[in-house]
This record gives sequence, C-alpha cells and structure tokens, in this order.
Amino acid sequence: MGKSLVQQARGRGGPTYRAPSFNYLGAAKYPAPQVLVGKVVDLVHCAGHSAPLVSVMYENRETGLLIAPEGVKVGDMIKIGGEPTLGNALMLKDIPEGTLICNIESRPGDGGKFVRASGVFAKLLSKTGDMVTVMLPSRKQRLFLASCRATIGTVAGGGRVEKPFMRAGTKYYKMKQRNKYWPKTSGTSQNAVDHPFGGKRSSRKGRATVAPRFAPPGRNVGKLHPRKTGRFKMKEK
Repeated sequence: MGKSLVQQARGRGGPTYRAPSFNYLGAAKYPAPQVLVGKVVDLVHCAGHSAPLVSVMYENRETGLLIAPEGVKVGDMIKIGGEPTLGNALMLKDIPEGTLICNIESRPGDGGKFVRASGVFAKLLSKTGDMVTVMLPSRKQRLFLASCRATIGTVAGGGRVEKPFMRAGTKYYKMKQRNKYWPKTSGTSQNAVDHPFGGKRSSRKGRATVAPRFAPPGRNVGKLHPRKTGRFKMKEK
C-alpha cells in the first residue's frame, strides 16, 4: 500500500515547502563579462545566503550584490577583471597558482556557483592549457575552464556555525525564515501508516532498508533497486 511520505510532498512543490524567495535581496553574482570598477556601498544580510553580501555600485551606475570576501569593508573599490588582489574578481587564467579563491563560476558568465558558503575557500593548484585545477573545500580537485571567473580571498562569515543555538525556539525561527523542514523525524520512529520503516514495536524495527526493484511508490525509499537479492552462494570449483 502506498504511503504519503515527506519527501514526496516536498517534490510536489507546494507552499509548505517552498522557499520564501520574495524575502531575499536578490542574486549574488558577477555582472556580464567585462572590466568594471565598483565601490562597496554596504554590507548586507540575506536570508537566502549563509555568507554576508556586499552591495556594489559600479561605474556605469548599476548596482549589484556579490559574495563578501573576508576583509572587504564599506568604501573599498572592487574591480571585475583587474589585478589579483583581495576582493577583485578575474578569470582563473589570470590568478597565480596557490591563491585562495571563492565564488567560482561553473561556466563562463554564469555569475558564480562554487565555494559560496560562509568561511570557505578554494585553492588554485595548477594550469594546463585551457583548464585550471582547483582544490575545493571538500579537498576534492576539480577542473574549471580558464575563462571562468573567481574572487580573490576567503568568504566572510567564518565561525558562523560555532555559536550554538542554545534554545529549540531559536532554531525553529532560523529554519522557518528559510522555510526548511525541521525537525526531521526518522522513518523508523514513525507509525507504520506514515512510512515503510515505521511501526509500533520500537524505534529499532530490524527491518531491511533495501527497497525491492519493483516496489510501489510508497515503498520506494531507502537503498533503491538492488542488483540482486537473496543469499550469496559460493560457486563450487
């Protein structure tokens, strides 16, 4: 029998689980690929970002938001496509090897997709032709096109997760601001009518978490579609 699961309700995209993006200040991304000089007019907080943002007034009188690097303050000048100094954004091919960078573009001109959380940074390792090797905060290495842009420095807001919430109510309002599902209840702690792993006997049912290959939608959770089932028998030589 199918069951109405939380992950199925979230995938439906209803207002209960929809992010309140109308409360966000806007997208924090680079302007169109060109050489621009801007002035930091304010440091702002946006509920949709874990890192602080800088509001920049460019020389063409346009304004925009960028991920704030550590050490940038109001009144500083930021250059898009300038020298490899703190706060400037330029192509990876123009950044020296060993430099700490953040807000890296996945494709040239997309505005920045990688290394945007508070307190994180990546390291440019090497350049090979049109590709650049970057070590991400997870210690994994990834290849980027040399024409992708990145910001020099570390994302501001480091140490944000070190301060405990202390009260469940504070955590509640934090998650409510971004409309995150909280608190999360494990499937084994739910009733049998609510989840395939649930039941009334105890919180540890001892039930396999492997969903069969042809399981109905309400049972299709856990480890999906095993390649084979049953006991593994050794072949006789």
